[in-house]
Amino acid sequence: MKFKTIISILFAFTINIVQAQYTPYFENYSLSKYNAGNQNWGISVATNGKVYVANNKGLLVFNGLNWKLHTLPNKTTIRSVLAVKDRIYTGSYEEFGYWKFNSKGELLYTSLTSENTKFSASEEFWQILNLDQKIIFRSFQNVYILEDETITRIRPQSTVITCNIIKDQLYISTLNSGVYKLLKSKQLIPVINDNELKNTKIVSVSAYKDKLLITTALKGCFFYDNEKLTPANFNINDDLKRYQLNSFSALNNGNLVFGTIKNGVFITNNSGQLLYNLNKENGLANNTILNTIVSQDTNIWLCLDNGLSKIDLSNNISYYNDVTGKLGAVYDVLTHQNTIYIGSNTGLYYLDNDNKLNFIDGTQGQVWDLKIIDNQLFCGHNDGTFIIDGTSASLISNYTGGWTIKKVPEKNIYIQGTYAGLVKFSKNNSNWTSSHLGKTTDPIRFLEFEDKQNIWAANAYKGLSKIKLNTNLDSIVTVNNYINKGLQSDYNIKVYKIKNNICFKTNNGWKKYEPLQDSIVSYKFLNSKIGENSDLISATNLNDLFFKNETGIIKLDQQNNIRQILTRNYYDNRVIVGYENISKLNDSTYALNLNDGFLLFNANKLLNNYTPKVPTIEQIKVNNVKVNLDSSMVQIPNNGKVHINIASPLSKNHYFEYSLDTDNNKWEKVDNETLILSNLKNGDFYVAFRTTNKAGESSKPNLLKLHVLPPWYKSSTGFLLYLLAALMLTMLFYLLHKRKIKKEQRILQIQHKKEQQQILKEKNIENERKLVELKNEALENEIKLKSKQLANTAIALVKKNEALLEIKKDLQVNEGQFSNKLINKRLQKKIDQTIGNKDQWEIFEYNFNQVHEKFFNQLKDKHPKLSHKDLKLSAYIKMNLTTKEIAPLMNISTRGVETHRYRLKQRLDLSKEDSLTDYLNSFN
Repeated sequence: MKFKTIISILFAFTINIVQAQYTPYFENYSLSKYNAGNQNWGISVATNGKVYVANNKGLLVFNGLNWKLHTLPNKTTIRSVLAVKDRIYTGSYEEFGYWKFNSKGELLYTSLTSENTKFSASEEFWQILNLDQKIIFRSFQNVYILEDETITRIRPQSTVITCNIIKDQLYISTLNSGVYKLLKSKQLIPVINDNELKNTKIVSVSAYKDKLLITTALKGCFFYDNEKLTPANFNINDDLKRYQLNSFSALNNGNLVFGTIKNGVFITNNSGQLLYNLNKENGLANNTILNTIVSQDTNIWLCLDNGLSKIDLSNNISYYNDVTGKLGAVYDVLTHQNTIYIGSNTGLYYLDNDNKLNFIDGTQGQVWDLKIIDNQLFCGHNDGTFIIDGTSASLISNYTGGWTIKKVPEKNIYIQGTYAGLVKFSKNNSNWTSSHLGKTTDPIRFLEFEDKQNIWAANAYKGLSKIKLNTNLDSIVTVNNYINKGLQSDYNIKVYKIKNNICFKTNNGWKKYEPLQDSIVSYKFLNSKIGENSDLISATNLNDLFFKNETGIIKLDQQNNIRQILTRNYYDNRVIVGYENISKLNDSTYALNLNDGFLLFNANKLLNNYTPKVPTIEQIKVNNVKVNLDSSMVQIPNNGKVHINIASPLSKNHYFEYSLDTDNNKWEKVDNETLILSNLKNGDFYVAFRTTNKAGESSKPNLLKLHVLPPWYKSSTGFLLYLLAALMLTMLFYLLHKRKIKKEQRILQIQHKKEQQQILKEKNIENERKLVELKNEALENEIKLKSKQLANTAIALVKKNEALLEIKKDLQVNEGQFSNKLINKRLQKKIDQTIGNKDQWEIFEYNFNQVHEKFFNQLKDKHPKLSHKDLKLSAYIKMNLTTKEIAPLMNISTRGVETHRYRLKQRLDLSKEDSLTDYLNSFN
């Protein structure tokens, strides 16, 4: 398609050509966004910008950011809606009334019908109009007029199809009786009664130039002039018949809006020539338009069978969308010889005179760059570089990946950055030749000339180099890496020539080259003017430069003035990140590449951002209790929480900020539309709200005074409580002190009693101790006595045995003197028996055990092999008897006792140095 024709269609809407691919900016609101019923029957925009929608489930309210659903008491579908001043009128099944916000921000419904209201059977109200402060409610059977809170019913002769207001007069269209006009006397007079309109559903009757325009559902459009009905000469008449017209609206500039049942919405100029057709195929949420309305800000709202849509015609922005998917993602758009060429990831295309997308053979694959050089179109391609002549392509270089191409200063030579380094293009005898410059084969995506021999080249992924060419410009002399000369990182570097400076877009903001220092430094101008996270997305040889930052697309002119061109909502999620590109198509029109087409905009017209309006406070809740909005001050309990809902329906692309400080620089963003404040200090202060759009403009603030009550302990009630508490504490202290004294007395008594008991106990213990001592003393005396007796017994035995031994000895000496030797032997035997008498030993052993308790047991336990004779000797030694004294007791000689002592010492495992007496005394 010829470029001038396209632009005139897009921005003047005067050329009679159908552009199915071009669409204005519009937004779809799905059921998941507004969370109500799928069908929407009517819409009305109030003077404050709020949008009210008649929905299957009730009344939808949109404040510019959020949707909220309000239901009727009987939960019926709302079919019509109209906002007039502070009332929102709605109509439903056998019911109509109005909604109104109360002082607490609650939207409440008041019915205008009563039990006495006489309705026709199953009457529903499909239309509401405002006629000079009279509210008109239309059903298919009747027309009701509300005036001064009085309702009057008008009953036409036939089914009422629609009502329209023309020059402050109400026109009522019927199914079989034509069109009537309602007089001030509330009388109906026929205006149009043409047979062509009988049994025809009239969609609307409106003023059109000096005549009436009548739209119908299946017969198209008619003009009525001088009592004559003629078909309208609109070139979309057949389409309106085919797709069944269902609604009609007119814009202030004369453009017409036709909503259909089967093919979305048609927008024409005042002559009925098509400008746009929006339908499901090119992005509209639904093809069935149930109603249309034009708001005061020239937005077109569409009520759909499944959702809502809003068309914005205010900024002269249009999109080319390839609904077939053939085009793919667009990387560059250019006009050459009045033809638009589109380079995408699938190849190179052009638009013909019928606006049809055509592929240029041989260019399949990724297109990176389109440039006009010597009035020839160059196409940098994945497979090389082509020259495009009309609709044909010729490969002039097979060096793959032609990312960018730049002219050498003062020379008719061009250097291209490719997948494998730098390529030189020169023209000889009208033929272009290409050659690789050698030295480096790094992929070069960005390049700029410092002068005709020095090139700054940025690698596609990592690296920045300054390349010096020889004087013939046919080879590389040196390649210098600049990573260590001011760059924090060598990833994602882009190089541009901006205002005669070599500039670099890096991960750490904008940098520029300082030749005198041969280093890279921060570029404060761009960092502060455009932003560190911005990027250049247009050619550097343009008078105006275009940058993309967080807010949108900014234009920087030659005088260093900046202006918002597009906000992000126009292209969000549709651009190819890292490959954004704005191309100049003519003196005023530019194209932004998208992932499914391109966007056209007029850079000479200011973006209508709609200056942010002062936000209004819609509702205040203190500790979840709604507060009267008419109050001059909001009172908040100490440690209370306040929710403040704010809105600015007439603002666009906006958000809210608030400040609790007198310093207006301390503004913080409000989360969505609700500010929640808690932990506030007691006292009076103001909270300020303002609306800010994405271009950074802010409205004047709205101030709300808050009074936070002191904590109870600082209030008069608190002081009274303090007094009562002091009295109670005094009484409590008195009672506690008295109780304490009694308790201490009881403790003293108990303690005294315990002390007496302790004294008595100690006396008893002392007595028992003395008694034990006396017993022990008696035992010791007894033991001493027994030991003495035992010793005496032993001595007596010793003496007795000694005497017996002496007698025995005398008997032995004088044995010959006995006449009877038998008697002598008998006497000696008797003496031996007496000395070795066992009973005497047992008596001795018994007495010995009485004195030395457990001696024999312990000795036998430790030395079980001791003989009876060993035990005797041990007992005698224990008693400290001498060897001489022991000998007669054992009836052996002194030497025998010594020998026995020696053997006993061995049996007790004692050494020569060990004392036998000490060892035996160690046993009890």
